[in-house]
Amino acid sequence: MQCSWKAVLLLALASIAIQYTAIRTFTAKSFHTCPGLAEAGLAERLCEEGPTFAYNLSRKTHILILATTRSGSSFVGQLFNQHLDVFYLFEPLYHVQNTLIPRFTQGKSPADRRVMLGASRDLLRSLYDCDLYFLENYIKPPPVNHTTDRIFRRGASRVLCSRPVCSPPGAADLALEEGDCVRKCGLLNLTVAAEACRERSHVAIKTVRVPEVNDLRALVEDPRLNLKVIQLVRDPRGILASRSETFRDTYRLWRLWYGTGRKPYNLDVTQLTTVCEDFSNSVSTGLTRPSWLKGKYMLVRYEDLARNPMKKTEEIYGFLGIPLDGHVARWIQNNTRGDPTLGKHKYGTVRNSAATAEKWRFRLSYDIVAFAQNACQRVLAQLGYKMAASEEELKNPSISLVEERDFRPFS
Repeated sequence: MQCSWKAVLLLALASIAIQYTAIRTFTAKSFHTCPGLAEAGLAERLCEEGPTFAYNLSRKTHILILATTRSGSSFVGQLFNQHLDVFYLFEPLYHVQNTLIPRFTQGKSPADRRVMLGASRDLLRSLYDCDLYFLENYIKPPPVNHTTDRIFRRGASRVLCSRPVCSPPGAADLALEEGDCVRKCGLLNLTVAAEACRERSHVAIKTVRVPEVNDLRALVEDPRLNLKVIQLVRDPRGILASRSETFRDTYRLWRLWYGTGRKPYNLDVTQLTTVCEDFSNSVSTGLTRPSWLKGKYMLVRYEDLARNPMKKTEEIYGFLGIPLDGHVARWIQNNTRGDPTLGKHKYGTVRNSAATAEKWRFRLSYDIVAFAQNACQRVLAQLGYKMAASEEELKNPSISLVEERDFRPFS
């Protein structure tokens, strides 16, 4: 009887031990606390483990540069493109826009915007997971065997223009210039490019095709991505001057106003006001510091970056929690004190950065500037851009039109 009692006790203890081991194994392997939920006060929530979530266990930091055309975004993109541990893509959402939005609407209707943003979020999720095959849905003509020559501005990505993604004749460590990349690299193999992406710790993407940070909320709150947003802004008057110079046909009437001194009756003022409204709405969200942006959002004025590029870049990398690569520092030294006439491309980044930030003051008449100030006064005040009260004040470079503001990251 005594042996029987001992046998039952041993069996019970063994059963408990087996169950405990099973529970420990199950919870350790099948569930884990969602990264990112602790910051939101939801650390107790568990997430089922799956292949899509395993990618995030390394806590890679991904970056989205949120900007508008001619705001200095190509320059900011290069601050990440030059980092050896960053996989950088230049405007991949171009393919979404080009495929989904009919040319005659230019994506301005609310329906177009919803379609564009939904597809853009899906593509961004895939790209941050190094799933470049998903991009094939928007490349025309479709890639054959995952190879294509239709990637928009492929040459703006260093990784896509260097080994092993591109194997041109010459030095093994040579990264080609943009024009040479397209000419010498041949077809882009998306399989090889995806492998190069996975070998790096971070993915950075630049886009001018998302109007406001609110449009990114679903991505920012997705714990799988660990996404941080750098919102780049620039004085709207400077953006208008740069666009008028770069997109001469599209902004022909603004140029006509500058040349004749008379405002055309059919001037498309939305070419200016849309920028100001998008900036204002987005910045309003960022500066009110909602909880979903905590630790995820940094506002950067192009003018601050242009005046002190090294200091501002250090602040950006500090916010991201990524060590600053020596290649980035050298690129800044080589590309912020140069002669912009040496650049071969209208989106080139070789320039005297401080002088470039102020150049708009001599490319717009005071009538146009006064009009822009009236149309954009709210966002000018939000971002610390001063009004020019007269032609003399506008053309006097010793008078700064940029207030000293410290837009600290929301952390």
